[in-house]
Amino acid sequence: MKNRIIASGIFLLSVFLFSCKDKSAFTISGTIKNPSSLKIVYLLEADSSQVKVIDSTTLSEDGKFKFKHEAPYANLYKLRTGESIYDLIAKNGDDIEFTTDLKDNTHAYTITGSDDSDKIKEFNRISNLYGEKNNKVVTEYQEKSQALGKQSDSLLKIYMPIFQKNMGDYSNAVLKFVNDNKNSLAGFYAATSLDVFKYEPQLVAYADEIKGSFQTNPGVQQFIKQMERAKPVSIGHKAPDFTTAGIDGKPVKLADYKGKYVMIDFWASWCMPCRQENPNVVKQYNAFKSKGFNILGISLDKEKKDWQKAINDDKLTWAHGSDLKGFEGPTEELYHVEAIPSNFIIDPQGNIVAKNITGADLEAFLNKTFSKPQ
Repeated sequence: MKNRIIASGIFLLSVFLFSCKDKSAFTISGTIKNPSSLKIVYLLEADSSQVKVIDSTTLSEDGKFKFKHEAPYANLYKLRTGESIYDLIAKNGDDIEFTTDLKDNTHAYTITGSDDSDKIKEFNRISNLYGEKNNKVVTEYQEKSQALGKQSDSLLKIYMPIFQKNMGDYSNAVLKFVNDNKNSLAGFYAATSLDVFKYEPQLVAYADEIKGSFQTNPGVQQFIKQMERAKPVSIGHKAPDFTTAGIDGKPVKLADYKGKYVMIDFWASWCMPCRQENPNVVKQYNAFKSKGFNILGISLDKEKKDWQKAINDDKLTWAHGSDLKGFEGPTEELYHVEAIPSNFIIDPQGNIVAKNITGADLEAFLNKTFSKPQ
C-alpha cells in the first residue's frame, strides 16, 4: 500500500509540474561551442514582410545564452550568432534547446523541444543543396565569361539549361516537402519559396488544403487570401470576360475571341522586361498565327502616345486595348495583375490553359498545343 501511495504521489507531482509549465512564452536555451570573440546573440522574428531583431542577450563565459519571449502565434524565428543564422519555429510553451559549434563550417546545429524546427532544418538542407549547385553553375559561367573578356551567348546556352534544371529539381523537391508537411508551418515557409507565377496552381491547391489551419498566424492567412484572389484567374478556370478601349478608340472585347486560342498579354511601354520579351512574342505570333494563335495586348500605360509609340517601335501587329489606368484599371484588377509582363492563354472553350509563360517556355507551349489536331 505504501508503494502505491508513493507511486501516486510521484504521478500527481509530475502532473503538477507539467501543468505549471509556463505557456505564456517560449524559451530558447543555447550553447555555442568555440565562440571565439562572439559576445552577443540575437533573436529575430520573421513576419510576412520583414525579418526584424526582437531581442538580444550576452553570451556567458561558457558559451551559454537564454531567451524568453511571448509569441502571439507559432512563427518562424532566427538566431543570429555573428555571421551565422539558424532557423527555428516556436510557440508559447516550447522549451527549446539549441547547440552549435562556430568552428563547424557547415553551420550544423541541433535543436530539441520543437518538432517544426526539425522540419525547417530539413527544408533548409534542400534549399542549401540546390543553392550550392546553382552557385557552382553561376561561378563557372562567370569565370569562363571573364576568360573570354565578354558575355557569350554560346556559354549562356550551355549553362542556362543547367541552371533551369536545377531550379526545376529544387521546386519539385520543395513541392514534395510541402505535400509531406501540410500540417507544419515548415511546409508553409517552404511553399512561399516557390515562384508564384510558375507554381500558382499548386499553391492555390495548397492554400485550399490549409484553410482552417494556423488561423492566428497572419502570414499564413495573408497567403490564403492572396491565393483565393488568384484562384478565379488561375489555370483551369474560365477566363472572365471584359471590354476595354482599343488603340483606335473602339471597344475591344474578350468575347470577340470566343472559339479561338488567344493570349491576353499585359504589358506597358515603360516596362523594360516587357519590351525585352516583345521580340519573342512577335516571333511566336508570326510562327503560330496561321495555326489559330491570337494575341490581345492590354497596356498598363497611362499616356496613349507612349502606348502607340511602343506598339509601332516593337512592331506589335495584333489587337490592343487599355484602360490607361496602370495597375488600377478594371481589366488589370479583374485579372489580379500585380506585375508585368503577365499573360493568360485561353483555349477555344474559354478556359485559362497557361499563365505567365515567356521566352522558350512560350514557344514550347505553342509547339505542343498546335501540334495536336485542332
